[in-house]
Amino acid sequence: MYIYLMLIISIVITLWAQILISSRYSKYSKVFNKRDISGCEVAQEILKRNGLEHVYVVETKGYLTDHYDPGANVVRLSSAVFHGKTISSAAIAAHEVGHAIQHKEGNFFIKLRKFIFPVVSICSKFGYIAIIIGLIFGSLDLFYIGIIMLFAILFFQLITLPVEFDASKRAMVNLEKYSILEKSERKGASKVLVAAALTYVAGLVTTLLEIARLLLMVANNRD
Repeated sequence: MYIYLMLIISIVITLWAQILISSRYSKYSKVFNKRDISGCEVAQEILKRNGLEHVYVVETKGYLTDHYDPGANVVRLSSAVFHGKTISSAAIAAHEVGHAIQHKEGNFFIKLRKFIFPVVSICSKFGYIAIIIGLIFGSLDLFYIGIIMLFAILFFQLITLPVEFDASKRAMVNLEKYSILEKSERKGASKVLVAAALTYVAGLVTTLLEIARLLLMVANNRD
């Protein structure tokens, strides 16, 4: 019963987080900012103000595919954010620039995440494979190796949280400091960023519940 309950909770949390970000992003994508400034222009202005003129802002395909690429020194904004002159576009663009500022300042969690990423990448590819093979062939050793890999993913998600929350905090500071959004508009921007951050929290909780579910399932089978 508890195993199925954990699975249901994981699904509900994931769906709730996705619905929340989609609804808030959609809502404030229909509200134009009073400066009539696009996401691209927001990103460029904040980069310039922070001495990051060498970081370029480019358009990328997809829905909410916005990210900062430290290897290429590029802020990639989805088409809707890149061209959009809305509160959502301004908030997301400012958030991604927040990551560029973190890299410039040598943020500890950014460095740690970069350091462990190669290991986590391997774990994300082979963790569940090890667990499934272990369950099929009754190999507890292989199963627990897979669980350890999931814990590595969980740790990566855990250190991602301060990175994302800090980038959102920097976004709000910059939007206010450089008068990009007015006070009445910043409330909407904050709601978009909080919803985006909660998707990472949901991912962390879902992974934790999945680990607990798998361990409980094996414990029940052994009994």
